[in-house]
Amino acid sequence: MKTKIALMAAVMAFSYSFAQENPQLVSYSQKIDSIVVSEKSKMDVELDAVDKSFKEKKISSEEKQNQRDEIVSKYQKSINEKVDAQQSELENATKEMVKNAVLGRKDSVIWTKNEMQLGTSGMRMKFNKKNKTMKDYLHSWQLSVSLTGANLTSKDEPFKFFNQGSDVKNTIINSVNSTLRYENQLGGFTSPFFYRVGLGFRSDRFAPKYGKVFAQESQKLVIEDFTRGDLKTTYLNNSYIMIPLDVRFVLNPQYKVVDGVKYLDNRKSQFSLVAGVYGGTRLFSTIYNRFSNEDSRRIVERERVKQGVNNFIFGGKLGVGYGGFNLFIQKDFTPAFNNDAMLKKKYGLQIGIEIANVDF
Repeated sequence: MKTKIALMAAVMAFSYSFAQENPQLVSYSQKIDSIVVSEKSKMDVELDAVDKSFKEKKISSEEKQNQRDEIVSKYQKSINEKVDAQQSELENATKEMVKNAVLGRKDSVIWTKNEMQLGTSGMRMKFNKKNKTMKDYLHSWQLSVSLTGANLTSKDEPFKFFNQGSDVKNTIINSVNSTLRYENQLGGFTSPFFYRVGLGFRSDRFAPKYGKVFAQESQKLVIEDFTRGDLKTTYLNNSYIMIPLDVRFVLNPQYKVVDGVKYLDNRKSQFSLVAGVYGGTRLFSTIYNRFSNEDSRRIVERERVKQGVNNFIFGGKLGVGYGGFNLFIQKDFTPAFNNDAMLKKKYGLQIGIEIANVDF
């Protein structure tokens, strides 16, 4: 009996995992489940009657055990017989499942499941529709997230990373970029060129050096000493709506032939070069200070920046990637800060890592 129940449990668990693939197998498992539940319910009624007779002292302990054994044996036999009667249906369902697995799809490269990849090529998730073909993978909607280190440079030294002469700290990660973009192939099915256009959000955070803070005085954005307490955290945050336009070139394209047509296999993780331009409009800029003094351990100040920051930025991007993992340099051609900002360096320069891609 235990072996039979274990076998039925395994069959039901296996069949439910193929619920959408084979409805016949699901129907079989439901019938088996119904048989077991029904017979066990009737068996429990008879066992309860025996226990009641024993409590009323109508039968002895030995008679009670004998009757229980007879009832259990009877229902074991009943369940086995009814399950065996369904065996032919299981065999037909199994044959149908094997047939669908072997012959059900004309193209073995069609994917029907969502997937998530996490490894040396970064994190990449794909939400795939049924019957998606090789051609469908040559264009997609993507949601990307990037972490970057935003620095400030001068016009004369546009690519001087971690500039010591800057008024702000050189931080490894102080900026976040998230973009919803559309990617499509340029040229024929074997072309290694793709274009991307999208809409994104960028947030740059700059912290002054040496315990100083940003402040607005006499229609100017300045950096000054902080004298109102013990400074804990300070920064100026610029947030933008971005429109990027990129071209991606696959360095080691891999191909797949389907029905006599050769396609670039865009499902594979491949090395790529990415070059592009972007434009953005500023949403808001905020000065944030958190400090303590004799009256309070936590005082927070937020001030909207009204001068010293440009409303529009334009720049270029160059990167190299593998799968969902991309390294890039991003340079603002226009300054983030204007003449009303008393800063030595005003042009944005970012080194970034694209760590996540979600393909729709």
